[in-house]
Amino acid sequence: MLFNSASYALFLAIAYCCFWLLADRRRARTVFLVVASYVFYVFGTYETAVKEAQNPPLGVPLWTALCLGIIFVGSSLDFAIGRWMVKIQSPRRRLLLLLVSINYYLLVLAFFKYWNFAADNLAWLSAKIGHPIAAHHVHLILPFGISFFTFETMSYTIDVYRGQMKPAKSYGEYLLFVAFFPHLVAGPIVRPETMLPQLEARPVFDSDKQLKALFRIGSGLFKKVVIGDFLGSEFVGRIFDSPEHFSSLEVLVGVYAYAIQIYADFSGYSDIAIGSAQLFGYELPENFRAPYLSRNLQDFWRRWHISLSSWLRDYLYIPLGGSRGGSFATYRNLFLTMLLGGLWHGASWNFVIWGALHGVALGVVRAFQRARAQAGKPVPKESDEAVPALPTTLSGIVATLVTFHYVCFAWVFFRAHDFSHATAVLHEIGALRGGGVNLTSRLVAIVLLGFVLHMAPERFYERARTLFARSPLLLQSAAVAAFAIAVHLLASAREQPFVYGQF
Repeated sequence: MLFNSASYALFLAIAYCCFWLLADRRRARTVFLVVASYVFYVFGTYETAVKEAQNPPLGVPLWTALCLGIIFVGSSLDFAIGRWMVKIQSPRRRLLLLLVSINYYLLVLAFFKYWNFAADNLAWLSAKIGHPIAAHHVHLILPFGISFFTFETMSYTIDVYRGQMKPAKSYGEYLLFVAFFPHLVAGPIVRPETMLPQLEARPVFDSDKQLKALFRIGSGLFKKVVIGDFLGSEFVGRIFDSPEHFSSLEVLVGVYAYAIQIYADFSGYSDIAIGSAQLFGYELPENFRAPYLSRNLQDFWRRWHISLSSWLRDYLYIPLGGSRGGSFATYRNLFLTMLLGGLWHGASWNFVIWGALHGVALGVVRAFQRARAQAGKPVPKESDEAVPALPTTLSGIVATLVTFHYVCFAWVFFRAHDFSHATAVLHEIGALRGGGVNLTSRLVAIVLLGFVLHMAPERFYERARTLFARSPLLLQSAAVAAFAIAVHLLASAREQPFVYGQF
């Protein structure tokens, strides 16, 4: 059921046809999409468990049922809590209900995501102090999409508690909000106040939007299969596995290639998710806006994984105090937010280091902005354009290059297996050993193509989608056939899972 698999294409086609047959019947279409999303989730969980080197506890079928139970029980609990919360006047009791909801997801997330990490570190620590204990034997497999649907459901109960939205009226539509398959596995993280009203309204069939959605799914597949998969399997993986076998230039290009790989992979996933939802008449939020053209780390996080960064801002950074309380409090809150954001990505010290690097850099950016403001100098305003213009001034070019290279430096820790592998990659770059025999023309072309597609303005993609949607049927069919052949010929020989599917 990977987005880049034939099974997903078949599943999407069947779901699409059945949904529009039921579009006029609100309850029927809701029940159908909930069942379809749970089927999607079961297949994904089952395939993940089967591919693991070790069988999960309880066996694959029961483990799959347990994972499905987690999302169903949590969704049912939150729907009930949201309804109860507005009927209760006591602030203490309302807060208690909120804590029940949040603790359910935090405990589930902590247990399944950090059990292996905690057990491994405990075994390592006990060995260091001379009282070794056996490492854990129970290997827990991360439930499909747990990091994403937990954030979505927590935002619902928090918003209801704050009085920022009314509780969901329909139990089925709330189940669908949480489990809707396009965003279930790796986002974008949708907000209940934007998604629930869409699910309540009757979907409107628009052939122009349908064709644009199909084009968007195709562009996402191209990013993933042609760019992301090739770079990951043919170059980046080898560089990060054994950096000592490559020259300094090759390792540096490998880091650049990973920056493009993870962008093509994740933005490609987001394109497929957004396009898939549009086929059913629903709009998901944009998740990427040319992040590598950012002039500083603050702007980078306004353009990279937008749905996560905005969630961390609204539900972690601001509740911690945000920029209130003086400079030290601001820097502390920024650092803690990014540290926890790093830990959210995975149970590994490398993710903690990656989050800490971004937290420190965001503090430096904020300090620089405050210093300029205090000196009476203008603070550059961030662009609200979908894609920022290429820098034309020397200061703009330098700022963009520095930001990009700092992001790449942090990506080393994000991608490496552990801290020693990360330092090995950095050491090899610093060794300044010449040679570039592994830098093939196809590799260089794919990396450059990735950068070009990343920097292309949104109007370019919109014009391409509009041109496809308004073309004659024969020309559309020829374009789809040519696209399928091109992807087949250019695709990597080895199918790669989506990077953010593991989170």
